[in-house]
Amino acid sequence: MTSTAGVPPVSTHDTTAVKPRGRKLTGYWLILPGAIWLGLFFVIPFYSLVSASLYDPAGSVLTGYEMTWHVANFADAIGQYKVQIGRSLLYAGSATALCLVIGYVLAYAIAFKSGRWKNLMLVLVIAPFFTSFLLRTLSWKLILADDGWVVDTAQALHLTNVLNLIGLTSTDDRLLATPFAVIAGLTYNFLPFMVLPLYASLEKVDIRLIEASSDLYASPIRGFFKVTFPLSLPGVVAGTLLTFIPAAGDYINAELLGDTNTRMVGNVIQNLFTAQGDYAAAGALSVTLMVIIVGAVLVYVRTAGTEELV
Repeated sequence: MTSTAGVPPVSTHDTTAVKPRGRKLTGYWLILPGAIWLGLFFVIPFYSLVSASLYDPAGSVLTGYEMTWHVANFADAIGQYKVQIGRSLLYAGSATALCLVIGYVLAYAIAFKSGRWKNLMLVLVIAPFFTSFLLRTLSWKLILADDGWVVDTAQALHLTNVLNLIGLTSTDDRLLATPFAVIAGLTYNFLPFMVLPLYASLEKVDIRLIEASSDLYASPIRGFFKVTFPLSLPGVVAGTLLTFIPAAGDYINAELLGDTNTRMVGNVIQNLFTAQGDYAAAGALSVTLMVIIVGAVLVYVRTAGTEELV
């Protein structure tokens, strides 16, 4: 007879907790509103835009369009508006570079030097968002007006001559309706998009690492480029992307602060859609700009070594 003393009894019931079916579906219910939003306002419009880029160019708003997979629309759009595409990338790149220089100094001051005024300075950075984008751009028309104090000061300091030499102003010393005005408007309007990511990145930098570089006899400049700047690189990449992408497709600044010689690709797309009714060319140009920006972003992120951001 076999003894069973000391052997725990075996339970015949499964103790594994069974999750209710409703709990399994909770995650899907939570993402459903976001999925519906993306479907309605991104996937469907994107599909419509791609379809429009492949319309038969012989159609019109009055006679109607037919989907013919006319891929030649892309070659026609690039060939006809390559100047505006290049100008948009140039203006957006210039504004992004200016925002990076100005924004980095401001973010660094807020993160390390502001002390108890940090929250106030952050509010001042965000404050322009409480005003309409259109009103902020219109205000630059008053600032850069021909009879304004900015033009008078620039002429007195002969700055208009310097700007004219590099092609940013006209020969009559005007600042309005020039590339300078458009780039200045882009820089001002998108500066907060640069400052906030930079501040968030600099705020995480351990100040002891900066002090350690000084203890190791590194000069302030060398310590900045060896310690501070590399640690803030995620903020630099995020800020440049948030600035460059909307700036490249912007048309308000070029419309209000520029002239026919400073038109960006956004102005062309807006005119093709609303004034000329050429949906095929407008769609092709829009998709082309999107592909160029996405390609440039992927190359930039890979070069910067921060692939985890995308």
